[in-house]
Amino acid sequence: MTLFTTMQQFVPQQKLSRAAGRLAASRHPLVKRAFIRSFAKAYHITLDEYERDNFNAYESFNDFFTRELKQDARPIDNTASGIVSPADGVISQLGQINDHKLLQAKGRDYDIGQLLANSADGDYFAGGSFATVYLAPSNYHRVHMPFDGTLTTARYVPGTLFSVNNTTAANIPDLFARNERLVCLFDTQYGKAAVVMVGAMIVAGIESVATGKISRTEDIQETTHNMPLTKGDELGRFYLGSTAIVILPKAAKANWQNELSANSVVQMGQLLGVAKV
Repeated sequence: MTLFTTMQQFVPQQKLSRAAGRLAASRHPLVKRAFIRSFAKAYHITLDEYERDNFNAYESFNDFFTRELKQDARPIDNTASGIVSPADGVISQLGQINDHKLLQAKGRDYDIGQLLANSADGDYFAGGSFATVYLAPSNYHRVHMPFDGTLTTARYVPGTLFSVNNTTAANIPDLFARNERLVCLFDTQYGKAAVVMVGAMIVAGIESVATGKISRTEDIQETTHNMPLTKGDELGRFYLGSTAIVILPKAAKANWQNELSANSVVQMGQLLGVAKV
């Protein structure tokens, strides 16, 4: 285990995230300006692709961090039965769910039922497919629908807030099944499918179009919905960087694009693979 991952276990993760959240939400001109300008400089962020192309147009750091793209900045692939990337980022891992296990990093996997915080859902997705997309701090931070579907359940699962970068994924067991997360379940043409939005260190919050911004609790929160969404529609957003995991059932027979593998850079709306019922 690296020094970086060891130190994370002793950091007051929740308190740090709450403090970051308060600062990120501040509309004080000096505070928001300092945060936005420093962050943009550190991560080489320009606003060419974004609807508001002036740093002064954002009301807070949170507003800047969840900035909206220009309308046609991310074309949504229209391949029949295509599954598209839910976000801009990097493929962490993708493949099959073998023996209830998803690959987290080389030599390290975790349980699908634990990730979803529901053993029956875990059994349903055994033998299915998954794709994990890591959103770096510089990325566009809204999460979109990878397929057409009706949102039926939103399940908030409290947890730790480890970083979710490659170093931590390689060293922290069951990382994505331990961190705070929002499990979104859908009815689709393939059967039940899911998108899991996983929180991370200093993430000030997770929001979905159905729930609004989640209020953190020590208990699982589960709400039911009947919200039809189309591939490419906004599903939610992160307040600071994290990970989105697309999960498909065995019946979808998903074939991921051959050129995609761990560390492949992807954009929201890009074709990840094709499902066949």
